[in-house]
Amino acid sequence: MKLRFFLTEIHRFFSSNIHLAMSTKVKKSSIGSSAAPSTSEKERLSDEESSSIYESDLDENFNDYYDYDDPKPVKIDRCDSSDEEDLRNTVGNVPISWYDDYDHIGYTADGRKLAKSAGKTSEIDSFLAKMDDPNYWRTIKDKQTGKNVVLPDEVVGLLGNIQSAKYPKIGYNPYQPFLDIFSHETMLHPIVGEMDHKRSFTVSKTEAKKIAKIVKAIRKGLMKPRKSEQESQKNDNYDLWNDDKDVEKSKSQIARFKMHVPAPKMKLPGHAESYNPPEEYLFTEEEQEKWLKDDAEDRKLDFLPRKFNCLRKVPQYANFAKDRFARCVDLYLAPRKRKMRLNVDAEDLLPKLPEPKNLRPFPTVLSLNFKGHNGRQCSCLTFEPCNGQYFASSGDDDCVKLWEIQSGRCYKTIKFQDKNSNIRSLAFCPDTKKSLLAVAIGTNLYLVNAGVGDRLIVSDTEVVIKKLSSLIIDVEEDKTTSWKLENNMIRVSHTKTISQVVWHPAGDYFATVCPEAGNKSVLVHQLSKMKSQSIFAKQKGVVQKVVFHPTKPYFFVANERNIRIYNLMKQQLVKKLQSNCKNISSIAIHPRGDNIIASSFDARLDWFDLDLSTKPYKSLNKYHKSAINSVCFHQRYPLFASCSSDGTALVSHGMVYSDLMQNPLIVPLKILQTGSTKSKLEFLHCVFHPHQPWLLAACSDGSIKLFT
Repeated sequence: MKLRFFLTEIHRFFSSNIHLAMSTKVKKSSIGSSAAPSTSEKERLSDEESSSIYESDLDENFNDYYDYDDPKPVKIDRCDSSDEEDLRNTVGNVPISWYDDYDHIGYTADGRKLAKSAGKTSEIDSFLAKMDDPNYWRTIKDKQTGKNVVLPDEVVGLLGNIQSAKYPKIGYNPYQPFLDIFSHETMLHPIVGEMDHKRSFTVSKTEAKKIAKIVKAIRKGLMKPRKSEQESQKNDNYDLWNDDKDVEKSKSQIARFKMHVPAPKMKLPGHAESYNPPEEYLFTEEEQEKWLKDDAEDRKLDFLPRKFNCLRKVPQYANFAKDRFARCVDLYLAPRKRKMRLNVDAEDLLPKLPEPKNLRPFPTVLSLNFKGHNGRQCSCLTFEPCNGQYFASSGDDDCVKLWEIQSGRCYKTIKFQDKNSNIRSLAFCPDTKKSLLAVAIGTNLYLVNAGVGDRLIVSDTEVVIKKLSSLIIDVEEDKTTSWKLENNMIRVSHTKTISQVVWHPAGDYFATVCPEAGNKSVLVHQLSKMKSQSIFAKQKGVVQKVVFHPTKPYFFVANERNIRIYNLMKQQLVKKLQSNCKNISSIAIHPRGDNIIASSFDARLDWFDLDLSTKPYKSLNKYHKSAINSVCFHQRYPLFASCSSDGTALVSHGMVYSDLMQNPLIVPLKILQTGSTKSKLEFLHCVFHPHQPWLLAACSDGSIKLFT
């Protein structure tokens, strides 16, 4: 204190002397000059006086004081603000960072160094201060003064508002109630009635020029758009061990890095690999002997499970190096590929089919049940081609019955003398001018006048049979067939059992199938000349079914697995259809001749588009659970049907378009059943009505079902 008082007195003494000297100098200059001082001199004098006073009238702490020796003391405020009142050093308003590399923080008024305050306190002292001082969290250190300052509540609230992105002022409400004096009352006329300026609703030419300039710069590449945050974050991940960071990678290297697939992890050990597994995981003596005899590839486990009382008794694993080597080989040689999985709903991939109610008419209800075959199987059905009023049926009772479809009456019954054989097939002649029925019984084929329909047609059929009987004498019998006339019926004898008879659409040719006849299993007969011929010199496989093309000279032959198409005019193979069926049971051709369906005994139904491919266009395999015995097309409506041994018949919509660029539309419509689920009846044959959307099905109990 004494030293400080002493320095203060010295400073006051020197400052008073400097002030007196300056005042004396001013008086002498004023007395010596005769004229009054000019304005510039007064300003210069005032500046000098002020500067001298500024330099002298300060104490050691740069505080103002009153000079009592001066007759006119003046109080001068030298501080810019009140914030500097707490300063205890004489550094001045300079950055403290200037003294970071020095051991002092400034100088005193007499030129002595001001030592720095104690640096950072120890962690123990700071921890004790933190625990003892309740205001520790709001205490900061002022670098200018070197003291700890406790922030008041106003400053703490101000800082909290700034951190939470609020208004700095505490309690400030930015949404004060506002009274719109200008428009709070509805007026009749506007206060301002000026017209809008033209530039308010027209395009600015200046902005258009700026936009054109920017577009031109973007096209030339001079201006590039700002990168999004996602693109900027792509470069955040980099290879730590890559020395060539500035070298651009090729596309293949980038793709290889992106498509990297990590190796699959090893299978986790199970209970059998435990050193103390449960008893059920240990092998018996028989299982152990079997494990030793089996090859390494056939073993379920690569080791024999063993049991130990404690872990220290477990011996060293002998195959450790071998397993590690196998794992390394798998990682090195096992190929891995990334597969892009599409999260697509399965229903979206299926085509949108029309609803069945929009595809009417089609048979849905059982209308009539024909009974007359004495409880035996009814295996064959055929419609009279003229108007479909009559149909014929045959079964195991060796007779053919003719029915009137509307009344359900059995119009006629034709019995045959071949009692040792069953009727395997029958078909009406498609020629509407003849009422001729072909019946296959055993090894004989009979051409019978059905006697149904118009009387003129019946009489004409009798005349045709009499004319043909006169030609039988001139026909030379060969080894394959023989033609004879018996009881107003023409009999064509074969060497083997006939399984099918089918007519050509013209009505002059018909074909028979004898599966056991070898190369002569398929015979084509001409009715007008009463001749038979074998069209194949060699036949591959067992022939199941045959059918003629409705408009072209094509002949379809179905084996057990495929369907061959022959051109009868050129006598060559045209196409071979590859079916998914193991044993084809029946085939049917569309009236236009470009599509064909085939069924099999393994419950498969395939649709072939001859213009599209030799493989099935579509397969219907989930609707029948047992063998499919027969398939058929409707001659007028876009319908086809299939009947199965499980007692169901499937009616489907099959629309064939004239546009070759559009694929056929196939829609399953209705599953028809025999009626009772306990009866376990089987459908053996089915056929459509020639004109009406009716389906006729033959059952295993000898009955005939009519669905309309």
